Amino acid sequence: MNDARDHLEALIASREVRIAVIGLGYVGLPLAHALYAGGARVLGVDNDPAKIESLNAGRNYLKHLGDAMAAELAASDRFDVTTDFERLAEVDVVLVCVPTPLRAGRVPDLSYVERTGVEIGRRLHAGQLVVLESTTYPGTTRREFAGAIEAGASDRRISLRLGQEYWIAFSPEREDPGRKSHTTASIPKLVGGLDTEATRLAAGVYRLGIKEVIEVESAEVAEAAKILENVYRAVNIAMVNEMKTILTDMGINIFDVIRAAATKPFGFEAFWPGPGLGGHCIPIDPYYLSWRAKQIGHEARFIELAGEINHAMPGYVVERTIAALSKRGRL
Repeated sequence: MNDARDHLEALIASREVRIAVIGLGYVGLPLAHALYAGGARVLGVDNDPAKIESLNAGRNYLKHLGDAMAAELAASDRFDVTTDFERLAEVDVVLVCVPTPLRAGRVPDLSYVERTGVEIGRRLHAGQLVVLESTTYPGTTRREFAGAIEAGASDRRISLRLGQEYWIAFSPEREDPGRKSHTTASIPKLVGGLDTEATRLAAGVYRLGIKEVIEVESAEVAEAAKILENVYRAVNIAMVNEMKTILTDMGINIFDVIRAAATKPFGFEAFWPGPGLGGHCIPIDPYYLSWRAKQIGHEARFIELAGEINHAMPGYVVERTIAALSKRGRL
């Protein structure tokens, strides 16, 4: 019998669970809203006072989500926002949606993840579940994130047993900002814990606001699945960008070619050329895996080559634009 686990399970089942979402950006805010809409009590935590002020006033700083969402949250007694990390002591579940950028030399920067882990650890209490959502290389949740939580707990002389009195899991964000056909609530959610109890508890939390939740074998599987999704996109975008440069010099329209190839009902998925890579994730996340691969003696050649091609595309587009304008006497 485990009283802490049983109590958390009961809170989740009754929708009385109190959930903190740290990081109210394009991932955290819609996630907070989805869980709120599912009946949970949600505390949004962000270190940007301007975001807190905006949400309290019912204004949404994420324009693609609209003011109606912010107004709904501001009017509710089941949603609150704060910059005060001490309030993490009030909640049963903590979901972490903080940035994972790159340092110089394309080295992963886990400082936001680690600092957040320390802050959580300093307010850790029995019966708490912590879930990391930030995209990272496999093993981060078990090593760096769990280690940071433990370090924070040690700072305050908090002694709790991982897997018995508190639990840690990973559930990768899958946001597609601006696309109305895919919402946080409708996109299938992967969940993998540091143990089976963590997986099951985290899945129960997400099922409050998300239609389909898939439990996977471990946090590492969930981390690797997210990296695979983004590497897949980066590599295929690079391939079609390279095809664009080749076919253009052959006098062939790449868009006509892709539309023709897309008529095949199997074995082909259309990707479209562009001026490189955009968005928050795809230009960055593959390098998390290539960096980690080097640490264990592997070279991620597809990732590095795709990066070279995609990073060269802005220059290619500028050259083509200058050539076209010169041909028309505009330069």
